[in-house]
Amino acid sequence: MGLFSFFSRKSDNPDSAIDTVTRTGESTRPTAAITEADRERQREISRATAAKIDAIEMEMASDIFNQPEPAWGSPQPHHVVQPTGATLTLGDPTGMHSIFDAPQAAVAPASAPVEESAILYANGQEDAAQGMLLESLAGSGRSEHRVWWMLFDLYQVQGREEAFNSMAIDYASNFETSPPAYQPRASGAAGGSGVAPTAVLSGMLDESSVPMLARLVAAPANSPVLRIELDQVRAVTDIGCARLLATLQALRKQKRPLVVAGAEILANLLRPALIVGDTTIGASPWLLRIELLQILHQEKEFEEAAMDYCVTFEVSPPSFEPADHVAGAAPASGGAAAGDHFMLPAVIDGNCAFLLTAIGAYGSSNNPAVLDCERLVRVDYGCAALLVEKLRALQQEKVQVELRNLNHLVMELLRLLGGADCARLYPHKY
Repeated sequence: MGLFSFFSRKSDNPDSAIDTVTRTGESTRPTAAITEADRERQREISRATAAKIDAIEMEMASDIFNQPEPAWGSPQPHHVVQPTGATLTLGDPTGMHSIFDAPQAAVAPASAPVEESAILYANGQEDAAQGMLLESLAGSGRSEHRVWWMLFDLYQVQGREEAFNSMAIDYASNFETSPPAYQPRASGAAGGSGVAPTAVLSGMLDESSVPMLARLVAAPANSPVLRIELDQVRAVTDIGCARLLATLQALRKQKRPLVVAGAEILANLLRPALIVGDTTIGASPWLLRIELLQILHQEKEFEEAAMDYCVTFEVSPPSFEPADHVAGAAPASGGAAAGDHFMLPAVIDGNCAFLLTAIGAYGSSNNPAVLDCERLVRVDYGCAALLVEKLRALQQEKVQVELRNLNHLVMELLRLLGGADCARLYPHKY
């Protein structure tokens, strides 16, 4: 059926479009010559109209049905399972589609200002690095995303939220995209390095997730940081939400350094299922979303969600109480191992032999070996060179090493030193 069929287009037979018009006082039998001329004119008009409609239909059909096939890794539909057993399908949140795709490794060549700024920053010359990036931004570097990304990371490291937000507006205007959001760093997660107990939740969030969550609560007190990954969750139950909520609240109460990857994804996917006044899916999904918004430091969205929860369940709304030792993070589980990650420290400088030895031991028993750079702020030039040597040694042992959540300043330095030739470098996304 054609796209325009609902407009009740007349039959393609031109003759069917002709009606005999009868006027008061006129003969209902016009002369044959006049009738035949009118009919021929109507036929030409009908043929032209039908041709135009067919052309438009073909063009619209081409636009609709000849879209490129979605990239591998596109998300499957997400669901919230209600207590009754019914499944509520959720659409993907606007703009979140690409977040589920596996991150792209850093392979493209960098410009001279990018590389020189990375070296300056590694040597502790932040002002000089900033000046060079800003100078590049005023010229040819304005069209180079990485110049912007390095400046965004520099401002976040320095805690300069106002400068970040000001540049984010220029970035959005320049590239015609949404402005990136400033993410405060978790001050309580700036300790040492080591294997970070990690819970990767995927598929259905239900009672089966309890052992992984309990393992985090029971993790040794000297663990550098704990990590929960939520971006692979495809459906939730009320009891699953309750267990995850209880774990997050317990770790926050214990002031354990915690990184929650994919918190924004799950919060956005839960939102369509939470209808004001509808209590059929229970309170736990509501409270879980509110907790995730608190972790993300999204106070405005938190207040709105808390008020909707208050109205729905006729209770007092929860208060916004951000925890500095808990932080949200971009998802890093696309294509990564589901085991524990090795968490790198905030700064790598001076004598880093002990750290490199620990990385080697971790790589010998984990393949792929995932080095989590969520907290990594800076690596000095000498340690970066030694780190790349360690990565080459692991490569020779057939160990696939992935450095994830790199800030762009550190990533450009490692790439300059050849790190991309022996490991997969995944910067965080803006």
